[in-house]
Amino acid sequence: MHDRRVLIVAQAFKGTLSAGRVADALAAAVRLAGAVPETILGSDGGDGLLEALAPLLERQSEREDRDPLRTTTRGVGTLIRQLRDEGATAIHVGLGGSATMDGGLGMARAWGWGPRDADGTELPEGGGALASLSALLPGEPPGVVLTGLCDVRNPLTGSRGARVYAPQKGASPSAVEHLAVGVERLAQVATAMGGVGFADQPGAGAAGGLGFGILFFGGGRLEPGASWVLERVGFDAALARADLVVTGEGGFDETSMEGKLAGEVIVRARRRNVPILLLAPRARAVPEDVHLESGGRAWTAGDLERRARVAIRRHLRLLAG
Repeated sequence: MHDRRVLIVAQAFKGTLSAGRVADALAAAVRLAGAVPETILGSDGGDGLLEALAPLLERQSEREDRDPLRTTTRGVGTLIRQLRDEGATAIHVGLGGSATMDGGLGMARAWGWGPRDADGTELPEGGGALASLSALLPGEPPGVVLTGLCDVRNPLTGSRGARVYAPQKGASPSAVEHLAVGVERLAQVATAMGGVGFADQPGAGAAGGLGFGILFFGGGRLEPGASWVLERVGFDAALARADLVVTGEGGFDETSMEGKLAGEVIVRARRRNVPILLLAPRARAVPEDVHLESGGRAWTAGDLERRARVAIRRHLRLLAG
């Protein structure tokens, strides 16, 4: 088994393990199982994007605060404006792992957009105020070519819209409903201003609607983040050398096959007929042809290594016949 190559696609297990710790634990498990690891740090445009691109960018990232009724994307707009002023002409924005649900309106405020209620009063920051939106006073364009890297394909509104991820951002059931009304209202106002169809585009609901904001306020476009990252970190070439692919996610569910990293890895490995092992403490709706190691609510790095070692050894024996 020592000549078997195992491709590891590591990402953060949200709230528990960083992508680096996941990568280290899985690489150790592969070696202990008697095979050769090849490790890629991946991302779908959300958590860990800069960590995945560190060999290219020599930068890393951290995160997060949770109250989507009050949190805002204004900082994104401020950074875009600053980069423009420093000479940038094209900017990629990672969408995912956010604590916001303001439809990108906070970002637009940094460019001079003014949200008003029915009395003409400026709305406060945050997604909680969107339900009172009556009009938008236009601001300036960002002055750069914007591309949003989406971790999901959800539209802005509807039952599969941005609301799906609001509980992950800390929203209570009543807050989810209030936020959903808010982004519906934003879509209505934007449509009246000529932004027809933006709310329905795949990825418009990413990062609490920041995808929509990039389309409508920024005049930009959206791309699937997982495929964008995997292409740049050499995944397909590594896959061609692999006998087994190992990836993981803190919680795998129906949304994981809608643009997230683990889902994209599964899709690409299937095309090459490379076996796939998924490690996820919490898992449902896992494709039948994917080998699964699961159980428990959260794993330590030690848990991950032990479970991975046993599962990898088992699957390598199966490959050996």
